[in-house]
Amino acid sequence: HVMITGGSSGIGRAAAHAVAAKGATVLLLARGADELEATVAAIRAEGGAAFGYPCDITDGDAVAQTIKTILDEHDHVDMLVNNAGRSIRRGVFASTDRFHDYERTMAVNYFGAVRLILALLPQMRERGFGHVVNISTAGVQGRTPRFSAYVASKSALDGFTDTVAAETLSAGITFTTIHMPLVQTPMIAPSGKANIGRVISPEKAAAMVVRGLVERPKRIDDPMGTLGEFGHMFAPGVKDQMLHQMYRAYPDSPASKGESDEATTEPDAVARDQQPGRRRSTASKVGRRLARLVPGTHW
Repeated sequence: HVMITGGSSGIGRAAAHAVAAKGATVLLLARGADELEATVAAIRAEGGAAFGYPCDITDGDAVAQTIKTILDEHDHVDMLVNNAGRSIRRGVFASTDRFHDYERTMAVNYFGAVRLILALLPQMRERGFGHVVNISTAGVQGRTPRFSAYVASKSALDGFTDTVAAETLSAGITFTTIHMPLVQTPMIAPSGKANIGRVISPEKAAAMVVRGLVERPKRIDDPMGTLGEFGHMFAPGVKDQMLHQMYRAYPDSPASKGESDEATTEPDAVARDQQPGRRRSTASKVGRRLARLVPGTHW
């Protein structure tokens, strides 16, 4: 029995199909009941076993009731995939009056995931087995500019997971953290051309989830993220300079600044455009080329 949050679209939906094809019973949580029902129907049409439970993971009472219902109907949950997430791409200077961005991102990416883990730990401990796969981001390793809310929320989940994993080992409960690269889902659409690095398909992401469930490694990393982590460890100043150039080269979108047109009024961008002969920074291109030399780490 594998529970997957955010199971009605993107990575969650693709992972649900892949996990069901491996023979598991998938228990899908999502806010949208219609999309959830459609996903369940599609999996069943393929011969898989799937059940959908509309649930807002930021609502403690809703989660408690949903977990009770699932345990009453299915007796136990073997594995949990914390996939549901919220991403906000907005620079910090455009966020000084938007503290709610940080609150709502933490509500889903951190508190929602932790709420589910805590709810399932007792029955996992009683059965002597449980595995949790947390969908994190390569941005945690690279500290990607303009994603301070998103990266911070996923970093919090990473820290929680590493701490708890040391406590639950003798109970037979293990954790896998997947530092995902960009995935072609509706969540990254608002960033448009500002999405940096390779973009993988939901099916490729789902294959990583399956590997996390079957092989249960400590973590699965992306080459770009590994390179960013090495840079943070061994050349933090240089890394900050490179990321600052990326920050200048890819300004906030008009939507993130409350503008309706495509023109940008960001000071850095205006100054750059006014300098004759100045070309867009090549830092991101260099980063991509270097990343090809660094293998993704499978711990």
